[in-house]
Amino acid sequence: MQHWRFSPQKGSFTTSSIEDAIQVRVPTKDEVQLPISSSRPPEFAPEQEQLFREVLTLLNESGVPYVISGAFALREHTGICRDTKDLDVFIPPENVGEAMAFLQGHGFECEVADPVWLAKAHRGDFFVDLITGMSTGTITVNQSWIERATPAEVFGIPVKVLGPEELIASKLFVTRRERFDGADIAHVFYGAHDKLDWNWLMELVGEHWKLLFWHLVLFQYSYPGQTDYIPREIWNDLLVRFRKEIENPDANADFRGSLIDPRMFAIDVDEWGMRDLHEEYRRKREPKLPDLCENPAA
Repeated sequence: MQHWRFSPQKGSFTTSSIEDAIQVRVPTKDEVQLPISSSRPPEFAPEQEQLFREVLTLLNESGVPYVISGAFALREHTGICRDTKDLDVFIPPENVGEAMAFLQGHGFECEVADPVWLAKAHRGDFFVDLITGMSTGTITVNQSWIERATPAEVFGIPVKVLGPEELIASKLFVTRRERFDGADIAHVFYGAHDKLDWNWLMELVGEHWKLLFWHLVLFQYSYPGQTDYIPREIWNDLLVRFRKEIENPDANADFRGSLIDPRMFAIDVDEWGMRDLHEEYRRKREPKLPDLCENPAA
């Protein structure tokens, strides 16, 4: 007979039988709180919903070009609902200063959280992210993202949500150990396959087409019965490109691991002397937000 005992040090149950030692891992607090995909609408705290409504109303009044992304765009294109602590607002970098000044003039505290891509507007415990591109510096929001957006309503406020192509592009580099948006991208392929402009998506991802190919393989693995949701010409194009690179490897090609996860691939850069494209892309990304937002009240 086996006797089970909980070990606080290991966070698991163990048997007292040495030869049959088995561990049953107990989820940590953070793991228990990870989101589970569902179509059930989340319940927002009244203060949070009021802040979101106010920010959207003010942005509409300001005339600043913006589009909603994050959980609200995912719901629009996939039907998946997700509880969210923040509201993701995508704005071209040249317009962020104006948006911050307008929101600050109406009682919000504004700050630049990352000069490459992120500013924040907050009041109390709730905040809105003003996003101008990817944290890697590889993709930047521009006016076309606003023009191509999908009309919608969020909390009864008329807005535009990010188009499915831009939503995919915005999630392409969310590939870290602690967060991976591959399932979101697969769900957009599944839910919006009949609306996708593949030529535009290929233009958006540009030189990073292999990352798109990676996500397409994940989609096909997840939904083998829906392989034809992806146009055959897209499969053929990417397969031909990929095979060509395999058959003709470039020994001088840049290491790209840091673009996937700069922490997990840190040893390659710090100890093995490989090129850090993550920092290079971030350094080259212009304009940087402090140039626009050092004094948003001015």
